Amino acid sequence: MSLHRVSSMSSYEHVRGSSPARSEHRKMSFNPVGTWVPPAAKEEPVGAYEVSKTKRLVQVATAVVYCLFAAGIVFGYAALKPILLDQGVYRGDCPKFRTSRVQDDTCYEQEIRLNLMFTTAAVATNVCALPVGAVLDRYSPRVCGIIGSLLLTIGSLFFAFASRSPFDGYIPGYFFLALGGPFVFISSFQLSNTFPRHSGLILALLTGAFDSSSAIFLFYRLIYNASNRTFTPRKFFLAYLIVPILIAAVQLTIMPKNSYKTVGELVTHAENPDHDIRPDIDQQYADDEARLESIRQHRRARREEIVDEITSLLGRKGEEEEGDAQQSRAEERKRNISGVWGAMHGRSALQQIRSPWFILITLFTVIQMTRINYFVATIRTQYTHLLASHSAAIQVNNFFDAALPLGGIASIPLIGLVLDNTSTTFTLALLVSVATLIGILGLIPHSPPAAYTNIILFTLYRPLYYTAVSDYAAKVFGFHTFGRVYGTIICLAGILNFSQ
Repeated sequence: MSLHRVSSMSSYEHVRGSSPARSEHRKMSFNPVGTWVPPAAKEEPVGAYEVSKTKRLVQVATAVVYCLFAAGIVFGYAALKPILLDQGVYRGDCPKFRTSRVQDDTCYEQEIRLNLMFTTAAVATNVCALPVGAVLDRYSPRVCGIIGSLLLTIGSLFFAFASRSPFDGYIPGYFFLALGGPFVFISSFQLSNTFPRHSGLILALLTGAFDSSSAIFLFYRLIYNASNRTFTPRKFFLAYLIVPILIAAVQLTIMPKNSYKTVGELVTHAENPDHDIRPDIDQQYADDEARLESIRQHRRARREEIVDEITSLLGRKGEEEEGDAQQSRAEERKRNISGVWGAMHGRSALQQIRSPWFILITLFTVIQMTRINYFVATIRTQYTHLLASHSAAIQVNNFFDAALPLGGIASIPLIGLVLDNTSTTFTLALLVSVATLIGILGLIPHSPPAAYTNIILFTLYRPLYYTAVSDYAAKVFGFHTFGRVYGTIICLAGILNFSQ
């Protein structure tokens, strides 16, 4: 924390220098359209001290669980695809004599249609950053969560009855599942303010849950095979409806109606003596000075209680002073190491978007995101060709299904090590080098070791890439325009994913 208590809230001192990244001065916005959309009236955020510790723990644990089951399930496509092929999804698109066969159970036309389903979902997930940020900033996380549960419900119903519907329900079904994930996931970020001293841990848990959610379809495939293929997609997605139903239920009961206040908002509210004076109420007692003073003393006493509660959230004086100094030195060191910190801070979003800083990172993101999603969508097809063995490709696919969520979790300490201790130039060079190595390994035929090495690198590279791009945007463009600039990068990359 950058604040520490000496004797009272008015004695809190600013330790670090001013910067756009300081949460004490500026709340990070997830709204990509920023001031382009007029603000809507909303209730004030709630202070963590107003909610019991037990309830806050339950809220965080609940968010981690439902993110695990809903945030990014569409990225488990590689595990779901074999089931869809086995169920004959889009088999009717194959030519009557199947002259363009890829393998024993599919054809090119079927492959393209299934991959279009995943590509559409991947694009939707990225473009969805635009409406999610706007809804979250204008309304509340509860509204976002309920919208997400509704979208997940629609997607599950489309998918469950797609085989019996007169129209193609698979693509819209996967599309709505992809839309629901970000609404549920991003709206959970504000829970990091439930325990300010452990905000990093909470965000890491939520991010790990997102990465691990791709394993849902892996477990479904295991159940599908164990049931002798009787647990069809219809049965699975009807059973999966319990997830959005429970998400909606906890949003209306357990989860906070409004966002939690940031540390800066808590401190600003508590240390402001103007809160001791309420003209709208005080004027009722204008003729009774004794009564008026008694009411104001009660307010001051309440404010001091809030000070104590905030202090307990942030840590005691000794802990705060030591933590402040260490964090200040660490952040200053990271800024100096990055080599790009503040390059475009203070510029308007339009000026930033027109700059080479934005154009080059957008081109890089477009290329890498297309490669990543293409690899996920076609891994079995690629290795059927490279290994000249359908059975070997299935083994590689199975390994990938398990490695993808595990790699997301295992890479967390690696990501922190790289981003905190190396320059942005080094990070980008590392991304390009690893991406090139992945491309080379993906060209080596008849080599299972190259295939498995490629998958391991890919599963570690994917979360590093996504985090590095957001880290670059924060360091170069600043948090004031983060939502608009980063949202535009991801949105453009998502739309151009249709190039595959």
